[in-house]
Amino acid sequence: MSAPDGSPVGAERSIGQLFASATADMSALVHDEIALAKAQLKQDVKRGATSGGAFTAAGVLLLFSLPMLNFALAYGIRTWSDWNLAVCFLLSFAANVLIALLLALIGIVFAKKAKKGRGPQKVAASVKETAGVLQKAKPHPRPELPEDRVPQAIEAVARSSS
Repeated sequence: MSAPDGSPVGAERSIGQLFASATADMSALVHDEIALAKAQLKQDVKRGATSGGAFTAAGVLLLFSLPMLNFALAYGIRTWSDWNLAVCFLLSFAANVLIALLLALIGIVFAKKAKKGRGPQKVAASVKETAGVLQKAKPHPRPELPEDRVPQAIEAVARSSS
């Protein structure tokens, strides 16, 4: 079994190896945070597109269906009720407006969800929190070496064993 940098586990690693390992880990963390931000931003854009689609559908429905539906509905109401033709046309228009309002409400709901989506903000807060933790991190104090052990000897043994 070996550490991420290829050195055996349990062997003493040099400061350079530890720094390289920490740098690689920080780089991986930053890349993962960026990927998370992209995924959350894509979700927010998808919600916004759904909202725009619902608003567009509401407008298209109101625009293109009004003449055809108004005539059909008005004459249908006239046939069933014997009311004045003008009242029948007003009722058919009101039915179309209600359907358009329903689609607009769906659009508003999705627009609010897209606006509330705080994906990139969550990632930014997480990155700031990680940076704050790393700034406060202090190295563990090293124990004093006995008189007979010199740091050069330890370094030579570490190099020969790796």
